[in-house]
Amino acid sequence: MSKVLEAKQSAVEEIKTKLSASASTVIVDYRGLNVGEITDLRKQLRDAGIEFKVYKNSLTRRAVEANGYEGLEGALTGPNAIAFSNEDVVAPAKILNDFAKDHEALEIKAGVIEGKVASLEEIKALATLPSREGLLSMLCNVLQAPVRGLAIATKAVADQKEGQEA
Repeated sequence: MSKVLEAKQSAVEEIKTKLSASASTVIVDYRGLNVGEITDLRKQLRDAGIEFKVYKNSLTRRAVEANGYEGLEGALTGPNAIAFSNEDVVAPAKILNDFAKDHEALEIKAGVIEGKVASLEEIKALATLPSREGLLSMLCNVLQAPVRGLAIATKAVADQKEGQEA
């Protein structure tokens, strides 16, 4: 087997593995961004633990077909980059969506969220979710509300009884 064919097969295997292992994958068209903007985007993604890589569309199509992600083939045209996140589902969508607001040249195309093909609208909806810390804060407030209400009611009853005794 030729070395070129072996390299292509290993690239397809790499993409397949990353697609199946990632919690969230987002495909973007980066055409129109200059080197400085791409470097800034890569740094933001790297800081969040997200891998951002460019693959040939033909190799990516083979990996997508092998993993059974029907519907992604349409997004694999033109210059594409793929952001893979193994831990945080929301982070790639949030970072790329925020970056796309400031840089109109970046176009989010599609993605895979927890093993399911996601459209542009689904990725943008995911990007509007609060961060993990924000969600945990909201959960704590919801759990504290009944206890806080009980404490206020108990204090009111105690104050009322003190008022009657005086």
